[in-house]
Amino acid sequence: MTSEILSAINILTQPLGAAEASAQTSQQEALHAALGANRSVLLEQLRSDGSLQRAARLRDEAKGEADWYGGETDDVTWSFVQECLLLLLALTRHLTEELKLFQEAPPPSGSLRTPEMAPPLPPDVLSVSQQKTVGAALQFVVSLGVCPYLSAGVGVPLGRRSAFGAVVEKLIQRETSPPAGRRLLTTTRVLLQVAELATLATMVFSRHLGDVMAALCQLGYEPHREDRRPLSTEECRWCKEALRNLLGKVYQPIVIKELLVLQGGPKQSGPAGSSRAALGSAPAWLRRLCGQLLSERLMQPSGVQAVVRAVLEGGTGGDSDWRKCDSVARILAACPQQSASADGYFRLVCPQILDLLHFRDKLTAQQFQRVATRAALSMVQERPAFAQQYLLAPLLAPLHRCITASAEEHLHVAVEELDLTRCVEDVYKIWVVGNSPSPTLLAALQDVLPVIFTLFCFTKQSVSHLRAPCQEILLWFLKLSETSAALSLLRQLSGLRERRNDVAAAFHFTAGGNGGVRLVCRQTCSDEDEELYKKLSGEQWRLECLVQLLAQLTDSDLAGDFFLDLLQELTGWAAALDEELKDEEEVDVAAMTLLEVEQQLLGGAERRAEKLTLLQALAVMVESLEQEQLLRKTSQVVDFMVSLLQRACVGLDGAPGVGNPVESQTLSMGMGLVATLLSAPQISAQDYSCMSKLLRPLEALSQQHPDVVVQELASNLRAVIATHGACRPESLADAARCRGNPGETTENSKAKSEGRSQQTPAGRFPQRPSLPSSSGDHDPSNKPLSDWLLEACDPDVPTRAVALRVVTRMVQRRHPEAVQAQQKVLTLFLENLEHEDSFVYLSAIQGLAVLADSYPGQILERLLQDFQRGPSLPSSKQERSLETRLKVGEVLMRASRAMGELAPHLGRPLLSVFLQGTRDPDQSVRASSLSNLGELCQRLDYSLGPLAQELSSCLTALIKTEREAEVRRAAVHVIAQLLRGLSDKTTQVLSDVLLDLYRALKLVVRSDPDPAAVLHAQLALEELDLVMRRFVFPEQKLEKKIVVLP
Repeated sequence: MTSEILSAINILTQPLGAAEASAQTSQQEALHAALGANRSVLLEQLRSDGSLQRAARLRDEAKGEADWYGGETDDVTWSFVQECLLLLLALTRHLTEELKLFQEAPPPSGSLRTPEMAPPLPPDVLSVSQQKTVGAALQFVVSLGVCPYLSAGVGVPLGRRSAFGAVVEKLIQRETSPPAGRRLLTTTRVLLQVAELATLATMVFSRHLGDVMAALCQLGYEPHREDRRPLSTEECRWCKEALRNLLGKVYQPIVIKELLVLQGGPKQSGPAGSSRAALGSAPAWLRRLCGQLLSERLMQPSGVQAVVRAVLEGGTGGDSDWRKCDSVARILAACPQQSASADGYFRLVCPQILDLLHFRDKLTAQQFQRVATRAALSMVQERPAFAQQYLLAPLLAPLHRCITASAEEHLHVAVEELDLTRCVEDVYKIWVVGNSPSPTLLAALQDVLPVIFTLFCFTKQSVSHLRAPCQEILLWFLKLSETSAALSLLRQLSGLRERRNDVAAAFHFTAGGNGGVRLVCRQTCSDEDEELYKKLSGEQWRLECLVQLLAQLTDSDLAGDFFLDLLQELTGWAAALDEELKDEEEVDVAAMTLLEVEQQLLGGAERRAEKLTLLQALAVMVESLEQEQLLRKTSQVVDFMVSLLQRACVGLDGAPGVGNPVESQTLSMGMGLVATLLSAPQISAQDYSCMSKLLRPLEALSQQHPDVVVQELASNLRAVIATHGACRPESLADAARCRGNPGETTENSKAKSEGRSQQTPAGRFPQRPSLPSSSGDHDPSNKPLSDWLLEACDPDVPTRAVALRVVTRMVQRRHPEAVQAQQKVLTLFLENLEHEDSFVYLSAIQGLAVLADSYPGQILERLLQDFQRGPSLPSSKQERSLETRLKVGEVLMRASRAMGELAPHLGRPLLSVFLQGTRDPDQSVRASSLSNLGELCQRLDYSLGPLAQELSSCLTALIKTEREAEVRRAAVHVIAQLLRGLSDKTTQVLSDVLLDLYRALKLVVRSDPDPAAVLHAQLALEELDLVMRRFVFPEQKLEKKIVVLP
């Protein structure tokens, strides 16, 4: 039966033959003739063809129930449409009955079915060719029965869809009966009846939804004069209800797309041919209707997502899609006129906007997040009150719960991992990615920043994907907020101000199961010492994390401003120190109650705790941040000097001595820094104006400081600043040149003013343990050797180190006293070799290396004995024996490098000791012996020949059997140094063992698990490759030889 009805539809919609089409004079006449001919052929075959008998019966039944069927008319197109509608109704009724019978039929017995059998198809499933036939009939119905009868501006006209559409428009006869309104109503009703069957509904709405919606809008809502209304009130009400039902059943993004098309283009369309003129201007009533329907779509559940999908679905992520995102965001941020209240609109829409942030599909997530971010920022800017209530507050709710959590309400978990992760990611997307700072956004974020910072500190101690977004959020606020707000936040986070809006005291963060973090109830600790340790270490860690954040602000002055703010506070505390001490002395404890005494003590403890926190923050900043970041601008340097000089002025009233808060050397260094600024080639008037802040403290120092040198320097600096460089004393350049060594400026000035020169070792604390230069260090001739030997035993580390360096230089210059006291010097260096401070023992190592170079016969024997058996001094500590042996190994390495051409003569004893050291029980000694062996072997040249076999056996055995990677690495490095040192002599010196060494290197490359050992082996093979290339292919020298014959 289905095939018979579809055969009839096929007869009705088949095109004309080629001969018939060519006989026509125009497309319009050809179409008119084809419609009439096909209808006549169909009616004839329905009457005469027996195979179409059941199809004719169903058509007649549908015709009998159709009150709209008008029979034969002069309008061929409407007669053709009527026949299409009758056949579609017949097909729908037949498929509906067949489907009902199929559903009521009992399932086949299990014995007749096998597992591999497919389930039976329902009868309403059409093949591809059958769907094509039904689609053609639907297209004729819409093109001839719907579109021609739509009013101007309603829907897309046929003429704009294709060139053939203009032919169809001219073919329609609007004056004949029935009128256009009745025809449109009839066609629309039948299409909706056909669409009641799911199979046919898909075909109707997938291609013709817009036309059906346009017809229902016109039939139900187009205004007419009372005397010209084409439909009754009941029919209009039915069309309105049908439109509502249709919009509720169809996929909402498609509905919104069609409504946007129906709404049409702008009122004043662009010039013909432009893209904006593609959609004509819709009537005012239709624009209002579509706007109302769109608003309803938007305000229903998941309406925001439907709107976004309607506009963006099918995009590629290009620039046009981003512009669409911004347009949709502006639409969402604007409350529609149809909304009953703005409060209700934002209450419905804001949660849906937040949901857009949580999509995981890459392309969809990017577009949806863009829309959500722009919409949120627009709402914050245009409707801050509603945005705060319905958007920001729900978004930040998990962070606020971290602040307000209580142990009574949350026994275990206060904030789940998923909630906290979503919250942080949403904040990152809207604040950081949106990057549109406003007072509302900054204020809302500032309330929860302490929680985010605490979360950041926790993630820095573990592995979590929340670390990066937390850091970016904090940096964003510090960069874009006002300086005062940023400094206030920094003071709060560093502990210098009372903590507000931080994580509740009874809760703490713990790691989640998916790489996130959750807030759980803190377990009480019974050990008070452990609790105190956790608290102090936590505060120290927070300071370190804060300074790490400041280190990221490379292009900002915030770190310097915060540093100067802390220094200014320190200056204020120094000024108030004397008053506090005086107040404490004047307190009469006997006249106070216990409560007052307790309050007095607690107040003092709180003040001391604040001072300790301030000093700790300053110490961490100075240790962790570079000078260029702390003081980036001249104004910051000047502010730093103002703070320093003000503290110096505070200490002028006190008695000089240890208790003075400002040391003279620190003050001299600071004033040297000012002198350096004033010694610049070009100083602008703005810089001089900034430096004018220094005039008052410099004047106080020039008049009241007890040191004459400081007074003179302060007076000179004040003169330069006050005269803008017109007056420039000679001592200013000396102060600028010596600002890195404040003791030098002070002592040189004293020598000029008082005729005496006295330098302290502390004023010349060296930057690294290297030998002093000839122009800037102590002259050994000024003191006898005994004094330097005495200072080398001084407990003060700088004094001892300087003395060791001076003694080293005396040995190097073969000072007579040093030559005579050779054993004393050796004992002195060996004693200092065991010192803990690197500055001291590195100076001793250098001294022993110089001593071994000057007197190799005696010194090397003693050093080899200490390296092989441990320190031999009576005062040596056995527990530090290993460390001392390694230091002696460093001395021997430096001595080996200094031997030069004497290595073949002096190196034999060293070689045997180092070979024995490769079998030492300690791996560090074995590695040290191999390092020394490599340094020595590359200088032995041909004298290594007799020992080549022994050396090769030792190295290959270590490479194959040693368990420690460090020792294997050192053994391979010895081979690389040996090949590098022998170079072209390799094939002569190592001819017997070269193959064994090559195989050992290849073994390391193939099988050694240590990557460093493999790298050393590869480098050694490259050296061997170069040697063999030069041996096999020697460089050809084009030279002439003149031989004189006898």
